[in-house]
Amino acid sequence: MHAVTTEHGIGRVDGDEIALLATPFPDLGAVVEATGSLAGLHDCAVTGRVPIHGTRLLAPLGRPRAMWGVGLNYRSKAAKAGRDLPTEPILYLAASSAMLSPDAEVAFPADATEQLDYEGEIAVVIGSRLHRAAPGEVWPAVAGITAANDMTARDVMRRTATPTLAKSFPGCNPLGSSVCSVDELADAEAIPVRTWVNGDLRQEDTSAGMIFAIPDLVSRISWYAALEPGDVVLTGTPAGTGQDLDLFLAPGDRIRIEVGPVLPLVTTVGASTG
Repeated sequence: MHAVTTEHGIGRVDGDEIALLATPFPDLGAVVEATGSLAGLHDCAVTGRVPIHGTRLLAPLGRPRAMWGVGLNYRSKAAKAGRDLPTEPILYLAASSAMLSPDAEVAFPADATEQLDYEGEIAVVIGSRLHRAAPGEVWPAVAGITAANDMTARDVMRRTATPTLAKSFPGCNPLGSSVCSVDELADAEAIPVRTWVNGDLRQEDTSAGMIFAIPDLVSRISWYAALEPGDVVLTGTPAGTGQDLDLFLAPGDRIRIEVGPVLPLVTTVGASTG
């Protein structure tokens, strides 16, 4: 299943069109929380069709209850930073108020940061409750994946040593544009992720380059916290961020992130809030 949440309701991606579905749920997050997967959408009647281009897509998961993130989880990123590979994942929680819809504009928090950065990431949507799960139990419990732009204020990170504060400014965690179930992936162990800024390719890697692979990462989190249906796990970013290039975001910049078969996630940096 490859699904979206639109201004017209939930839909299934069908080529260049969206098949709108008869379902009582407001967004895909509600579907996952209630049913544990997207599979039930296969049986929904189609009420109409609209083109992908020109249809306003909303945050596909609504506002997730919990968004977990991990720092330094790609070998390319560690090599670029000249850092040893971590032996345990560097974990944090981001505020759900940082959520932003695809194709939306995020206000630049210039009164708090001069170093706003992009991070293209694979986001994993939990379908079934996981607590003290083995790695082999993870993929069967995943409802799908989507793309994330885990935007980070690097100077805030240095100043506070608190990832949650550096990553929780309003609108600084866009998700979308669509959610793909695991069976849509060509290779779940090597999911591509790419990031462009103003048309310039900045990041390109696959999940095969992760230090803690997705099943291992999610399993490790679950040994400390129970992951519930609809929770999201951001899985880290590869080399090529603004931090690596000493080239941070500014108003007017346009970031495009592609993850596997997921529809592109595009975010524009808006005017300063300072």
